[in-house]
Amino acid sequence: MTDPDRPVRAPQPPEDARHAWARLRRAGAPSMSRSNILVMVLAIALGFAIIAQVRQTSVQGLETLREDELVRLFADVDQDGDRLSSEIRDLQTSLQLLDSRSTGEEEAQRAAKERVDALGILAGTAPAVGQGITLRIDDPEGKVPSTVLLDAVQELRDAGAEAIQVGDVRVVADTWFADGGDGISVSGVEVRPPYVLRVIGDSNTLAGAMQIPGGVTATVRRVGGEATVDIRTRVVVDALLSVSTPQYARPVPTTTP
Repeated sequence: MTDPDRPVRAPQPPEDARHAWARLRRAGAPSMSRSNILVMVLAIALGFAIIAQVRQTSVQGLETLREDELVRLFADVDQDGDRLSSEIRDLQTSLQLLDSRSTGEEEAQRAAKERVDALGILAGTAPAVGQGITLRIDDPEGKVPSTVLLDAVQELRDAGAEAIQVGDVRVVADTWFADGGDGISVSGVEVRPPYVLRVIGDSNTLAGAMQIPGGVTATVRRVGGEATVDIRTRVVVDALLSVSTPQYARPVPTTTP
């Protein structure tokens, strides 16, 4: 039987309470990721609140509490630890959702940039580099007509050419060719022989298109010129077109669903 006059020592915290503090320490473990840093801050804040509550109780006379009161106190701490773990999981879920949205926006921006780059190459407003060929047409007698260059460009396009440059002139959809005084006019710019075409695309396909019987090279030889095709692993098409700002046309605004 217990002596009522004998002082009662405050019992040690039960095992489940110590587990609560262990969970708090694990929740606040530092990490280099952004989400874990945010979680750690929340864990520290709630941990300090719980510690303040326990210390306040100790100041009020923790040593005078009965055993059942101490058990209830540490049970409350355990519940706070469970609540903290739940809030941490909710926060991690929110951060994962934000990261997912951020990744989606980055992918959309990257896709948009790729689209702009592709349109710039097609429009001739952006330089291009890649495998392809160079076609050199020597015309010592000045007998190669502009139709030969036009045929060459059309054959190259049919063979999958992605970017073409004749001399210092970029070839685009509305490029035109005409016979000039000492050479050939390409969209109003006089190009003199030798005519050098730099073309980006599948090099073997492009080279084959220029060497088919009765094709471009055969036509050049027939008028006294010489056509040479070189396959290259790197071709640079850097002639650019200047684009004027439309005076009246405006893009149609898109509606968001």
